[in-house]
Amino acid sequence: MAEGRKPASLEDLDERLKAARKNRGGTGKGESGKDNRTGTQGGLGIALRIGVDLVAAVIVGVGIGFLLDYWLDTKPWFLLLFFVLGSAAGILNVFRMAAGYDLAAGYKKTDETTDDDDAKGKD
Repeated sequence: MAEGRKPASLEDLDERLKAARKNRGGTGKGESGKDNRTGTQGGLGIALRIGVDLVAAVIVGVGIGFLLDYWLDTKPWFLLLFFVLGSAAGILNVFRMAAGYDLAAGYKKTDETTDDDDAKGKD
């Protein structure tokens, strides 16, 4: 940073993000404070997503297993193994979507009020 200027604080960044979300038309949360993104998606959209998640995971698993079997000449062991792993991954993706945890592995859903209270207590 030239001329010794300090970067903007995280609180300032948080306030600017909140203002931008208000100007954009919301944060993806309804009046009740719960996440309503799946509610706007509709039943058909959710059903298609479940189907695509399951089929894509199985196809990727079978493809990896087939290629490993072809390369290592171990037919059908890797195909069977990766079919099971792909099926398990598809079911896990559907479970995460149905439970509302559309997050990457290692992350968990938090309540915004808890985050704000924790931030205030640490200052």
